[in-house]
Amino acid sequence: MTPASDEEAIARILDAVDQVVAENGSVIRIADVARTLGVTRQTVYRYFPNGDALLMASAMRAVDGFIDQVIQHASGLKDPVTAIVESLSFGIEKLAGDPQLENLLTQRHDGEAVTSLTSQTATTFCLSVFRRLDVDWALHGYDSTALAELAEMTLRTVQSILIDPGQRPLQGIELRRFITRWLGPAIIYPRMAALVSTETSQPPR
Repeated sequence: MTPASDEEAIARILDAVDQVVAENGSVIRIADVARTLGVTRQTVYRYFPNGDALLMASAMRAVDGFIDQVIQHASGLKDPVTAIVESLSFGIEKLAGDPQLENLLTQRHDGEAVTSLTSQTATTFCLSVFRRLDVDWALHGYDSTALAELAEMTLRTVQSILIDPGQRPLQGIELRRFITRWLGPAIIYPRMAALVSTETSQPPR
């Protein structure tokens, strides 16, 4: 049966990854996953550029119910800045120092680019988190395109901080202040732009 959405397709692929890992260990080949699913390799490549990306996505899904933890942590936060800053900060604090993730984000194989957190798969994961938050995205000026762009910017921030945390890695309130100061204005931009547009379209009194 054809998956009803990208989320369902990714879930099926990651189920197959878990099966392959259980049978063959952590060396993943796209061909093995495709064979387990009964699809072509191109179908898997649509969502995952390489085996490392498969392992990273599988790990993010499996580690202590990571996404559920993020959602629970941000439960009740309706302001988009507060919800995103808390989700992002919590995620960074949970993932920082994880040796498997750090290895996936920094290693290269035969000239390949490093694994990116801004892949379609990672963006889909991020969007699934956003949609489960208690934020009325439409109220704050977000359509599907704007929300996807916010997901990409959020993931770029996560990857940057994880790869290069700085000479003095930020934690707790300092991390949240830093992210709020520099990402917060971008988060409120769609609603501010909509308000400005509405005011300028009003006829002069």
